[in-house]
Amino acid sequence: MTTPPGPGSLPRRVHAGYALGSLATGAFGTVPGLLLLPYLTDTLGVAAGLAALLVLLPKAWDVLVNPVAGRISDRTRSPWGARRPYLLVGGLALAVLFASIFAAPFGNGSAAAAYVAVAFLATATAFAFFQVPYVAMPAELTDDYAERTRLMTWRIAVLALAILVSGAIAPLVVTAGGDGVAGHRWMGLFVAALIALGALGAFFGTRSAPTGAVGGSEPTLRAQLAVASANRPFRALLICFVVQSAGVATILAGVNYFAAQILRDEQSGPTLLFVCFVGPALLVMPIWTRVGARLGKRTALVVGSLILAGGALALVAAPVLPPVAVYLVVAAIGVGYAGQQVFALAMLPDCIAYDTARTGRRQAGVFTGLWTAGETLGLALGPGIYGLVLQLSGYVSSDSGTAATQSNPARLGVLLGFTILPAFLIAPPVFLLRHYTLTPHHRADHGVVVGDESR
Repeated sequence: MTTPPGPGSLPRRVHAGYALGSLATGAFGTVPGLLLLPYLTDTLGVAAGLAALLVLLPKAWDVLVNPVAGRISDRTRSPWGARRPYLLVGGLALAVLFASIFAAPFGNGSAAAAYVAVAFLATATAFAFFQVPYVAMPAELTDDYAERTRLMTWRIAVLALAILVSGAIAPLVVTAGGDGVAGHRWMGLFVAALIALGALGAFFGTRSAPTGAVGGSEPTLRAQLAVASANRPFRALLICFVVQSAGVATILAGVNYFAAQILRDEQSGPTLLFVCFVGPALLVMPIWTRVGARLGKRTALVVGSLILAGGALALVAAPVLPPVAVYLVVAAIGVGYAGQQVFALAMLPDCIAYDTARTGRRQAGVFTGLWTAGETLGLALGPGIYGLVLQLSGYVSSDSGTAATQSNPARLGVLLGFTILPAFLIAPPVFLLRHYTLTPHHRADHGVVVGDESR
């Protein structure tokens, strides 16, 4: 049922097919963080503190579900391999359930808030069963150290495109659909179609790819978690990435608020911010690949993270800067974000390969289950923290479909939550990477070269 992966380059169709799955992960990772909090506060009239809790809890649920999804996919045996069935079934379920989040059958009030929480919980569960097997695949597609970086470069390029399309166009669809509840329903259908396209593309695009040997995993979830915890490079990388994901998520959560309250451009501001954020990321991806080849993945990750954090910190001057300067700073943030994402994700398969070499067991689902659980927690914490900042600063909710007039303290909360807060979540975790020691020539305890896993 599976074909052992070999060294060397994968076919371009496999690169492209696998990368298409990022349409689904990018859309789900972006749109709820971008639009769900303002949808609750400015369309359904939910208080900012409660809205933050409703955004946080369903995604925090994935922290429990993701390791289980990893363990189940590790043990799956099918003619399609261990991972691909979940790309199809989990991906299509994710699309349908995402559209349901913004269906709003109860109008506004407590019933609407409860409905959104339940629908988001179900969607987050479906996402776990798509994302965990999807992220596990690179470690089984190839044993080549450099090829994993190339595979991740394709994936991050499509991820950046997905963020651009979903993040920039989704607000326009809301406006074109009449704003309010009706506009968000159309937006939900648009994003659902994008998710379905990504799931189907990844499923059919990887049908001829090697799937690797999946087996020999620990018999219990507790034992599997203990194995992952014993992987020191993985542990350092995971903690760093989770905290940084929370920082990135606060930026996403604050885009609409920043555009409306700081830039005073509620209509086109969110789209322009996303174009400036993601557009450069698409252009500089080949440059980041060369930087990684020259400096190494760990150093390149540090550089990208510091550019990202530095740009966020500089943006605190936005109220006194001309709009063009603000958008240029956001473009610099996008350059750092591209590097931070591509190298963190390229280092994850190396941690999995290291563990396989060290233990003799290939159990990528365990590591990717923990990874996606941590990433989901970070992406959930971002909007939750941002919503709490809004609540403490006195942000006024609205059920009219447009933001209410805000006080100066509330506008200050919008600014600090979009700039200072993410900067201090993104920069300090890079010090954890001193414990990450994997290189193409690093050897595991049993004398195995992790870079190519040759024995």
